[in-house]
Amino acid sequence: MMENRTRRITLRFKPDEYEIIEKRFRKTRFRKMSEYNRNVLLQKPVTITYRDRSMDEVLEELILLRKELNYIGNNFNQAVYKLNSVMGMPDAELWQEMLVVLRDQLEPSMKQIKDKLNNYSELWSQKLSAEKI
Repeated sequence: MMENRTRRITLRFKPDEYEIIEKRFRKTRFRKMSEYNRNVLLQKPVTITYRDRSMDEVLEELILLRKELNYIGNNFNQAVYKLNSVMGMPDAELWQEMLVVLRDQLEPSMKQIKDKLNNYSELWSQKLSAEKI
């Protein structure tokens, strides 16, 4: 049976002291300050999270790559839609040729994106392996 908490401790802090405690609390996974304080006072484990700022550039690059892929996909879909709408018309051959040109332009970009993603994946794998050691 779970017992309710009925005992209360009231503490007073100076603003700078409270700010220190609040900063530490925000770095944890606790949702409530009371949970954090209880764990600290009872000397229970407190898991602190941190943000790896070294990966910021990688994340920015991945965001740009995703945007580029979206642009490429939209352009390709427009070309395919246009080709389907002109099938059997004199322009159909022209559109087929343009689609081949577009595909030839897309392939190097797609390879570059794939290579960068593979490099980042390798970098993360090495970083994770180093952290486990």
